[in-house]
Amino acid sequence: MAEAIVSLVVKRISELLIREAVFLKDVKEEVESLNTELKRMQCFLEDVDGKAEQDKRLRNRVSEIRDLAYEAEDIIDSFILERAHQGGFQGIVKRFTSICTKPWHLHKIGVQVKAIQTKLQNISNNLPAYEIPRDGEGSSSVFNVQRQLRRTYSHVEEEDVVSLEVSTKDVMTKLMNEEDRLHAVVSIVGMGGIGKTTLARKVYNHVDVIRHFDCFAWVSISQQCKPREVLLTILAKVHGRELINNLEESELVKRLFDALKEKRYLIVLDDIWKNEDWDILKPAFPRGRKGSKILFTTRNRNVALHADPCNTPMELSLLTDDESWNLLCRKAFPRSKMGSQCCSQEFVKLGKEMVKKCGGLPLAIIVLGCLLATKQSVAQWEMVHKNIHGHLNELPHQDRQYGAVNRVLVSSYNDLPYPLKPCFLYLSHYPEDREIPKKELTRLWIAEGFIPENEEFLMEDLGEKFLEELIDRSLVQVSRRDYTGTNVETCRLHDLLRDLCLKKAREEKFLEIIQQPLHEREVTLAEPMLRRISIQPSRRRALLKGEHPKLRSLLFSELVELCISKYKSFKFLRVLTLARSYKYKEWHVSAEIGNLLHLRYLKLYYSREIILPRSIGRLKDLYTLYIKSGDEIVLPDGVFKLESLRHIVIKMDKMYPVCGFSWRQGFTSKNIETLKSVTMVEKPVENNAVLRWTNIQSLGIAFTSAKYVKPSLILLTKLQRLESLSLRILGDSLPDLEPLSQYYHLSKLKLFWLIKDEPHPSGHVLKLLPSNIVKLVLVDCGLSQDPMAVLEKLCHLRILHLTYAYIGSRMVCSANGFPKLDYLRMRSLYELEEWEIEEGAMSCLRELKLHRLKSLRMLPEGLRYITTLQKLNLIEMLSSLKERIKVIDGREGEDFYKVRHIPSILIFN
Repeated sequence: MAEAIVSLVVKRISELLIREAVFLKDVKEEVESLNTELKRMQCFLEDVDGKAEQDKRLRNRVSEIRDLAYEAEDIIDSFILERAHQGGFQGIVKRFTSICTKPWHLHKIGVQVKAIQTKLQNISNNLPAYEIPRDGEGSSSVFNVQRQLRRTYSHVEEEDVVSLEVSTKDVMTKLMNEEDRLHAVVSIVGMGGIGKTTLARKVYNHVDVIRHFDCFAWVSISQQCKPREVLLTILAKVHGRELINNLEESELVKRLFDALKEKRYLIVLDDIWKNEDWDILKPAFPRGRKGSKILFTTRNRNVALHADPCNTPMELSLLTDDESWNLLCRKAFPRSKMGSQCCSQEFVKLGKEMVKKCGGLPLAIIVLGCLLATKQSVAQWEMVHKNIHGHLNELPHQDRQYGAVNRVLVSSYNDLPYPLKPCFLYLSHYPEDREIPKKELTRLWIAEGFIPENEEFLMEDLGEKFLEELIDRSLVQVSRRDYTGTNVETCRLHDLLRDLCLKKAREEKFLEIIQQPLHEREVTLAEPMLRRISIQPSRRRALLKGEHPKLRSLLFSELVELCISKYKSFKFLRVLTLARSYKYKEWHVSAEIGNLLHLRYLKLYYSREIILPRSIGRLKDLYTLYIKSGDEIVLPDGVFKLESLRHIVIKMDKMYPVCGFSWRQGFTSKNIETLKSVTMVEKPVENNAVLRWTNIQSLGIAFTSAKYVKPSLILLTKLQRLESLSLRILGDSLPDLEPLSQYYHLSKLKLFWLIKDEPHPSGHVLKLLPSNIVKLVLVDCGLSQDPMAVLEKLCHLRILHLTYAYIGSRMVCSANGFPKLDYLRMRSLYELEEWEIEEGAMSCLRELKLHRLKSLRMLPEGLRYITTLQKLNLIEMLSSLKERIKVIDGREGEDFYKVRHIPSILIFN
């Protein structure tokens, strides 16, 4: 890990030498010499990677090198700040020079740099046993890391890694036993990584279970149980919508109790640790209808028995030797379906010895298998075997089982290419079981400097490859795929891997977790703390006290209001998230934020108007600006002159926000990749300004006049990287959408405006939509012609949202139409009375949501032909329609046969 830190500092110094060459001329020799020495040390650190664990003296030397690299980084960042504050080099000269001397500030830098270089040379002289390349070129460069990465296939769904048929059947029998008593709890018990959550998820999604219960909710508890968040999560799932967050905990308990008391419910509490957590939560769960159940997963058998002494916990067994070996083969030889039959006796012997160390724990076997999949020779397998076997004899006998598992996990971490190590450790700042958004994560990695700039890839693309590599090694798990069905949208860490992550982050002085005192709002920082701090808040508001001038990242596990009294105390910050509580009509963000000149990632949240200061234009290194607001956002002109800015994301709390920020003619950054949402208040095509957006991938535009739409769309067709486009028109004008047919690279399109669908030369106006669309959202379109006749011919379409989009009374989905549609949501189509689905239509549909179709009298007959359908949600529909598909006291409604095959049918009023 130290080599990755030194690499980042080398990169920073190299950038400094290029950017500040003129101003560093008096100390250029010293700085270049330090850079050369650090490069040599980087090569040495790569050479001894993993050996330091067995050698205490070497471990201390590695720690010293890392600390010196940090010290060098501080000098560089201080120089940049000093030069900026003094108005450039001329200001420094005027203040600190005389005729005979060089600038005082540069003299100081020279002395500091020389001191670090001397210390590094002393370390080098004390390491005669290791060969240190003299030219600094002996190792793989961070810039070539993409060549180290194996090709990944993130779209391939994971097969069940362990046969759980018997366990599944046993748990289902317990769940569907119609006990009529309060708090009937079924528990799955076992050590971490044994597959408790996998089994619970399998049961939770089973078709028979879904049909048996009226309503469902799944919530993760973890070691730090937060009852309020747990209750809110369950309420949101039971009600089918988010609830207001300012309710007292006692009121949440009452609401949940009332919501469940008339239903046969299944609530899953995943990973519950303590009796006290259950005692706090259980008043929210009523008796419910006969057969209601709560499903626990827990490592602690006593917790299960405390919750329900009448039910014997289901204890998962460790895998047998044969099961363990078969699982290892499937992971270690992914290209071979024959597994062990295709490998030599040397591989078999080593593999069986290693898999035995995993103690039958599925998680450890999977991680080991993914590690071995990267090794091609017997010698490489022997090295892995040696690393796993090391230190086990030093552990007490009772710790050997988890000790061996930890050795497997540590070996997999040690085997990571060094640029991936800080990326993995960075995940430790997220709380247990948190779904981690891919875009947020990769942008944070970039802000921290973990992703190298590269001519072959955009940094975001390389960041995604890094994440896929971590997933491919089973160090990170996929939570959800995005609208394409192939790419990762969110990911998560298994508890055991997060424990490893936290341990390594502390050991490497990489990141520190600070728990906010339970009944205090103050968090006191101090300089000795690590350079990255993640605050785990106990309240919605935190006041930072103290000073920590070397702090680089201030991270929060929750979005809380953060009060900073002295921004100058955090002058080196690169990552900052700020929120404001609902008190005032508007939030004037402090002008002091403009002094955080190293800031690269800034996230702001306020439920009302946000006004940014002009000083934000000084943040020359700002890479991501993310603002979430409930009202207008005022951006100063200086924002649009920030050449480093890649992502401007403006999000509104409102369901249909009117606009984001106003277009500036001078905003022509060729680096911008995400720009949403911008309002065109004037003609945007003068001087072809937007053609400089050569890297734009995601764009949201609101037009104040329809006359700007066509020329703008014609211009935007030339942006070859554009994948996602959101278009809105403010007013009643009817735009010409003809240029949309030329958007060959577009996969995601949102249209928020009235569409003129009178007879068109090319037929229905929607025929102008590009054929490659994967996700389509139509809102407020007011179409009078049935849109399905055209949309069903979009052969790549997977996701379709229609909201206030159609004012006709009849809709038809034809046979063989929508060949790839996976998800369909129709909302507020108030005039729709009749919907026909022909046999063979929507043959891949898995989820259907109908919301507020006030005139639809019955569900279409053709639903019974869609055998792939897994979920049907009906929200605020006609009572007569709902009655026709219900089963009451065993009596089926007259239309129940249409939906009998659908596992999950949820009805919300």
